[in-house]
Amino acid sequence: MSTRDKGKGAGKSRVRGELNGLPEALSQVNLNAAGIDVGASSHFVAVSEGRSEQPVREFEAYTSELYRMADWLLECGVETVAMESTGVYWIPLFGVLEERGLEVMLVDPRRLKNVPGRKTDVSDCQWLQQLHTYGLLSGAFRPDAEIRRLRSYLRQRSMLVEYAAHHIQHMQKALTQMNVKLQHVISDITGKTGMDIIEAIVRGERDPGQLAGLRDRRIRADEETIAKSLHGDWREEHIFELTQALELYRFYHAKIDECDRQIEKQLERFEDLSGGGSLPTKPGNRRSKGNAPRFDLRTHLFRMTGVDLTEIDGVDGYTALKVVSEIGTDMTKWPTAKHFASWLGLSPNNRITGGKVISSRTKPSANRAAAALRMAASALHRSDSALGAFLRRKKAHLGAPKAITATAHRLARIVYSMLRYGQKYVDAGVEYYENQYRQRALRNAKRRAAKLGYELIPKFNDQGQPSSDLHLPAVAAR
Repeated sequence: MSTRDKGKGAGKSRVRGELNGLPEALSQVNLNAAGIDVGASSHFVAVSEGRSEQPVREFEAYTSELYRMADWLLECGVETVAMESTGVYWIPLFGVLEERGLEVMLVDPRRLKNVPGRKTDVSDCQWLQQLHTYGLLSGAFRPDAEIRRLRSYLRQRSMLVEYAAHHIQHMQKALTQMNVKLQHVISDITGKTGMDIIEAIVRGERDPGQLAGLRDRRIRADEETIAKSLHGDWREEHIFELTQALELYRFYHAKIDECDRQIEKQLERFEDLSGGGSLPTKPGNRRSKGNAPRFDLRTHLFRMTGVDLTEIDGVDGYTALKVVSEIGTDMTKWPTAKHFASWLGLSPNNRITGGKVISSRTKPSANRAAAALRMAASALHRSDSALGAFLRRKKAHLGAPKAITATAHRLARIVYSMLRYGQKYVDAGVEYYENQYRQRALRNAKRRAAKLGYELIPKFNDQGQPSSDLHLPAVAAR
């Protein structure tokens, strides 16, 4: 036993006494449980008293110490472990314990902040162990290994895209300092025309006419307008900034291409759940847009999930890939679609006291799948679909932010049904949605009128003729 292990149990009886605030009626569900307080440089581990002479020990965060911790837990007869999800420090420890056959439960630290007595590393791990023993902890969702690998590639790719975007801003800044207004006459300087002109400037071309001649025929601005925007103050230091920004932009996109190749390889490893089915050809231009990967995402996702998520209005292949990489394909982790939407943070977080609703705002969440669904929902403002009509009606009633969240909630329920039950998405259309809304509004109006003792009379009958009841002198109260 190292010197670090000695003395860590000093005063353990008093600390235990502070933590023994649970009712005796509670039954111990996990008899062989341990608790771990995760840290950057060391981890504190607690087992039940009687399993070791030192029930609380500290282990350093080195890999050899992690394996020593796992061996000690197995010697103590531990079968299940609860730990806090602190930063990324828990990831190596989770892998080592899982490798040794221990059942590991990852717990949200926000549910453990009210530790009775003094707040120390020792009391934290003891409180974790005690709560886990009584079955009072719920583990966080963690997908299987293949999905985690795909998720890592997607998150790395998103980070590279973000870094590349910074260098687009650097190029725009350098052009502005030279008083070159290229970004004001073309919508995207990273398109063919913009990149051809910037590369020509870096190579030494200064003639506005020659530079404007690189215009692609699809650009709306004419060649004369582009030439006027390319009269600049070609200072050496600004050209240097532009050159470096261009090189860094190209470098990050090369790394993005490497990520795409790894993502495609990973997608090919998944089991084929399509049952030999084939995807119908979708009309329109199906080329990848923006920063999306350049390979056929739709086919890979159909083979991986057995359903075509891109049939959902607003959801393209890249959005579907980001959602699947975060949630996996096994939807039995959530009992119902409501549980799934709540986990995403897209359900109202009702706070009620004394029978009064204080707030129903959704709780803050960094869930990447929810962010992808919100982006998909925001693309439906002009969609000629039932989801588009739903978004527009909610926007008129609640405002854009709440409308987008409500539409993302509906998208989440659709994704859940498709992945769990293999259902096919069919758009009901704007007319069907508006008719359903009209019928619902009519039922509500009739119910309110009945409560006040009145009866609604239609203005026209089924044949489109004015209703005979309209000639009555007044509507009698019932």
